[in-house]
Amino acid sequence: MTLRKISLLFIGLALVIGLGVDGALAEYPEKPITLIVPLGAGGSHDLNARVFTSVIPEYLGNAVIVKLMPGASGQTGTAAAATAPADGYTLLFTHNYYDQLQQHVKKLPYDTTKDFVTVAQLNSNDASLIVRADSPFKTLKDLIDFAKANPGKLKFSHSGVWGAVHVPAMQFFKEAGIKVTMVPYKGGGPSMRGFLAGEADFTFQFPSTILAQSDNVRVLASGGVKSHFEGVPSFGDLGYSGDIGQMARVIMAPRGIPEDRLKTLQDALAKVNEDKTYIRLIKQIGENQAFVNGPDYEMIRPKQSETYKDLVKSLAQ
Repeated sequence: MTLRKISLLFIGLALVIGLGVDGALAEYPEKPITLIVPLGAGGSHDLNARVFTSVIPEYLGNAVIVKLMPGASGQTGTAAAATAPADGYTLLFTHNYYDQLQQHVKKLPYDTTKDFVTVAQLNSNDASLIVRADSPFKTLKDLIDFAKANPGKLKFSHSGVWGAVHVPAMQFFKEAGIKVTMVPYKGGGPSMRGFLAGEADFTFQFPSTILAQSDNVRVLASGGVKSHFEGVPSFGDLGYSGDIGQMARVIMAPRGIPEDRLKTLQDALAKVNEDKTYIRLIKQIGENQAFVNGPDYEMIRPKQSETYKDLVKSLAQ
């Protein structure tokens, strides 16, 4: 073999090895992933995001960085995610109301169904009605009786119009036949802080945020058919709709993400859902496990849309 041929052979081997190294370095994800949360700090989405992102690097091979982007009832963060490259490095941690209800009440700068594909439903839970611990209202009936005798006097804090707290509240107000003054905030965390500061008389919150303030609040009615709190009746127990307040926390990606990257994310989240540390931490903050993989949740979305379309019509009457 001539010197020239030997040189060419070594060059060829170097190229093959180089390509192999580059391919390994380029294995997804080769850098941290940004998780946009279109809600404020301290809310249930923020708390849940902190839990699963602390565990997922073990199964994903890289970090997931939480980026809070509240504003415009979730539109600010959702729009940012919708316009991000569909490369798997930007995800959206949203919920069912933002995903399939908002489109029926306002013109949005995006189409959630066309612009996003489901990675997975992380879990779901129910909103409960709370007052401060020093409130004169000891029962839900106390609050309803006062509201009927004083229309508009009670102030209600919520996380944004047509969001996960506003919707169940509207359902309840209609069924109870009461009128209150609405006080909007940029997310569940700011809503809770405003309520605790005395800017509102009552609010709806989810188990994780209620548990974090257990000494400062009193639960008058639990969301869900079955109560989440010992000694507290559920809305169903009191004769109201048993499905008031159920929110599904969903992780989505810009549609067009490569299928192999989507599957990598889905597989990692499925493993997180079975991780002992994750299970322990999620229980500590008062949340549950109701994992639904992406393809199955994609089948749920059209049904949700029709249900919410009817719900919006009924609440607008």
